[in-house]
Amino acid sequence: MNLRNVAIIAHVDHGKTTLVDQLLAQSGVFRANEATTERAMDSNDQERERGITILAKATSVVWKDTRVNIIDTPGHADFGGEVERILGMVDGCVLLVDAEEGVMPQTKFVLTKALKMGLRPILCINKVDRAHADPDRVHLETIDLFAAIGATDEQLDFPHIYASGRSGWATLDLNQPSDTLAPLFDLIVSHVPAPKQQANADKPFQMLNVLIESDPFLGRLLTGRIESGKAVPGMPIKALSRDGKTIEQGRITKVLAFRGLKRQPVEEGAEAGDIVAIAGMAKATVADTLCALELNEALPAQPIDPPTISMTVAVNDSPLAGREGDKVQSRVIRDRLLKEAEANVAIRVTETPGSDAYEVAGRGELQLGVLVENMRREGFELSISRPRVVYQTGENGERLEPIEDVVIDVDDEFTGVVIEKLSARKAELKDMGPSGAGKTRIQLACPSRSLIGYQGEFLTDTRGSGVLNRVFSHYEPHKGSIEGRLKGVLVSNSDGETAAYALWNLEERGVMFVGAGEKTYQGMIIGENSRSDDLDVNPMKAKQLTNVRASGKDEAVRLTPPRRPSLEQAIAYIEEDELVEVTPKSIRLRKQVLNPSFRKKRVRED
Repeated sequence: MNLRNVAIIAHVDHGKTTLVDQLLAQSGVFRANEATTERAMDSNDQERERGITILAKATSVVWKDTRVNIIDTPGHADFGGEVERILGMVDGCVLLVDAEEGVMPQTKFVLTKALKMGLRPILCINKVDRAHADPDRVHLETIDLFAAIGATDEQLDFPHIYASGRSGWATLDLNQPSDTLAPLFDLIVSHVPAPKQQANADKPFQMLNVLIESDPFLGRLLTGRIESGKAVPGMPIKALSRDGKTIEQGRITKVLAFRGLKRQPVEEGAEAGDIVAIAGMAKATVADTLCALELNEALPAQPIDPPTISMTVAVNDSPLAGREGDKVQSRVIRDRLLKEAEANVAIRVTETPGSDAYEVAGRGELQLGVLVENMRREGFELSISRPRVVYQTGENGERLEPIEDVVIDVDDEFTGVVIEKLSARKAELKDMGPSGAGKTRIQLACPSRSLIGYQGEFLTDTRGSGVLNRVFSHYEPHKGSIEGRLKGVLVSNSDGETAAYALWNLEERGVMFVGAGEKTYQGMIIGENSRSDDLDVNPMKAKQLTNVRASGKDEAVRLTPPRRPSLEQAIAYIEEDELVEVTPKSIRLRKQVLNPSFRKKRVRED
């Protein structure tokens, strides 16, 4: 059977997973009466809740005697490491661009990686049935992007197709309507070359591992494209590191091929060029080479861009520690973080001198937030520091900081406040213009550290209507200090349970993060102060009762519902001297130093 390996790449929310749903449905993967779910490739709990793709996943369909292996990739910049890895095991890609939004920062990022790998993309202008779609403008924008990135003449000669992923149709000409995705299937089969690895079918087995996951029955599953030879169950193989050193030897216990949404065992073996998952190895990880015993050379692995944001993950040492989670020891936290870094090459874990805290570096706040949320659901208790940028040292010894390309779509009336706020945060305006429907598109170059904690303020300034997209661009010399949070916090000065009467009296001081009857402790942040300084308060103070009749009626205590920050909001909100306490049931904010006297002493010393 003919074979094609293709990846679908795009900016976040441009419709990759929805399009894959329709490709699966129209290729006959599902039975006529089979129950299907929307965004079937987003199988992870957090992917379904957040509505985004976090992990790259493979599937395959059969179209006219050709098996097409399709890889659905994440669109969010924080998960760009997944895209960089999987582009090495495909021979072509479909670049999806929204017919209304056009070229966005992540579009540029994924296209740069694809062109560098020598792939010839197919441009699919998606969502052409949207009210303000302008496919001709988007087509010209994409041609300009190809030229700006430095595409070869062969890559510039790319085919384009118009589609509506949600409605399930594609056409090469908008004047000739279609009701199926057959034109897209035909274009993939004709434009994407067959894997050149098929010529190596008679050579010894060799495969580069790109993805890793754990199966409760089969153990470690290593996914990649077979570069040469054949993978047969029971065959002895070994794993080589990048520098060619032998990591382990073992046998292939199972070869699993991707067939629709399922992985099916292949008893007779998988041929060169096919994308498969192999079970049987215990130590091999991402970027390692699996090969026959007689081979000693490792396959070259695609280099991954370095992390730009880091934070400290430590043992939870608050007075309420150990009451909600069952994984609280530093060695258990360490093992879990190292396991994550092994599977996700975009994350880097280092131990701090204190030994009970670990420095975790990644691409952005969302990626680190997803990791902490996963650990929280597994029963871990952690304390998290404020994210910091990862600096680099220049050739002359100067400090360099990461700069991001930021694209903001916002209603015309809010452009002034957005530009004013970001200019104060050392951002440089690159371009600005109308994007249709009463909206303005603002393009800026902005230091990564100035965007930490800005998302909530941005949504407030734009009344929830603004959309901010960002992607790492390059390093530049340090731009000086940036003003942090403008308001202080309300800090509890004792341990106990909060009283409604006390919170009612404190409401005039600011916004509460806790409700009545909740456990609190000295040094825990219970609200946001309306002024710029921190204030120690007593949230446990109850109304003093007497046996003397009062002529007036007692005041009815009606509390405003507290503002409970989500995990990402909490991580972005805290300052350098604060922590987020994360447990399976609660997210609390606290000061690093709980005792107010010691806090004041530390401030004086600083």
